[in-house]
Amino acid sequence: MIHLAGPYVLAALLIGLGLAGLLLRRNAVLLLIGVELALAGALVLMVTAGARGEVDHEAGSVLPLFVMTIAAAEVVVALAIILTAYRHRARIDLDEPNEPRS
Repeated sequence: MIHLAGPYVLAALLIGLGLAGLLLRRNAVLLLIGVELALAGALVLMVTAGARGEVDHEAGSVLPLFVMTIAAAEVVVALAIILTAYRHRARIDLDEPNEPRS
């Protein structure tokens, strides 16, 4: 069995980078990337917890499939919203006023 400190450190790093991206960035696409990094860290954490083998059921390997499916749908919807906002505002910066272009 592998040593579990590596995957836990990787999960913490991914979640930390995702949260930093969410808190420090104002660009809509970069916020989406931060959310996806945090989800990737959660996936690594779920797979690592499932690899410990202390639980009889296989939720550690099945649940990440559901999370990846939801993340893919989230990316599609979020990019469609960002593209629509860009068409109306001609920018995707979230700090600027919400005035549509003429």
